[in-house]
Amino acid sequence: MAEAPFTEYFIQGITKDGKKFRPSDWSERLAGVMSCFGPGARGPNARLQYSLYVRPTLLGDLKCVILDSRLRDIEPMAFDFVLNFAKDNNLVVTEACELPAHHGTQQKRAE
Repeated sequence: MAEAPFTEYFIQGITKDGKKFRPSDWSERLAGVMSCFGPGARGPNARLQYSLYVRPTLLGDLKCVILDSRLRDIEPMAFDFVLNFAKDNNLVVTEACELPAHHGTQQKRAE
């Protein structure tokens, strides 16, 4: 049986009123708080790294956090925490399909 496709939620660093969300490092802070959720995040050899399920990124010049829907199955309260953060701060959230790891916003382009 094929695995059900998962979705990702793009939490954008802009409010529904069109204002830029502050502080400027909000996406890194939120992803840092959620770093304990994911493979290899616990145990004697664990290293501090962003979770596969909650990660900061840039889309153009807009800071965003990508929330993977699979976190809901692993830790529903953590998933709800991230979405409630967006709701409480009136941030724009877009639900979409998985964004490939090699998308242009994650890598510097050679010029």
